[in-house]
Amino acid sequence: MLVGNRMTANPITCKPDISIAEAMEWMQREKVRRFPVVNDKGEMIGIVTRDDLLYASPSSVTSLNMWEINYLLSQVKVKDVMVTDVITVCEDCPIEEAARIMADNKIGGLPVMRDGVLVGIITESDLFKIFLELFEAREKGVRLTVLAPYFKGSLAQISSAITEKGGLILALNVFQGEDPTNWGCTLKVADISKKELLEVVEPLVVKVIDIRET
Repeated sequence: MLVGNRMTANPITCKPDISIAEAMEWMQREKVRRFPVVNDKGEMIGIVTRDDLLYASPSSVTSLNMWEINYLLSQVKVKDVMVTDVITVCEDCPIEEAARIMADNKIGGLPVMRDGVLVGIITESDLFKIFLELFEAREKGVRLTVLAPYFKGSLAQISSAITEKGGLILALNVFQGEDPTNWGCTLKVADISKKELLEVVEPLVVKVIDIRET
């Protein structure tokens, strides 16, 4: 899965000279949390987030009256608070690499560029949707998390045993185990009962961490 498959194409952008009050109102209206900032030529020159706007706004305990607050907000422009050193990705970036970049840099979104031109944006919300799909979170079934022995073919053994029992594996995700001798695995399985799944899998794993119907 690549960024280009899941990004929002042609994202909403804003100009650097609008006030932060306008930008905040626009974000609330469009239900987004960041705008790429573009100049009159359509070139991206920065990005501004809701947090940037809130940080630049007067505190709720300020002694200023409403007129003074509105005046101040009208004087501060997006160009005054936007980030200009923008981290970007391209469309053929693997989705997990985009997630790593966001996590490592503590940011919630990445503009997507093609030959220097803004073509999309990928955000934490897109990653959450992918996460739901990877775990088939919206499907009914039995969710099983185990520690499996770490050797070639261990997951194949588990999968084959479930299939032979009539279970349909909807999702299978692997994560780091407790030590180098095992790895964690979470499965979502349909067409099999919780009891049947446990009977099939338990002899093949180091430990059953959790099993539940969803």
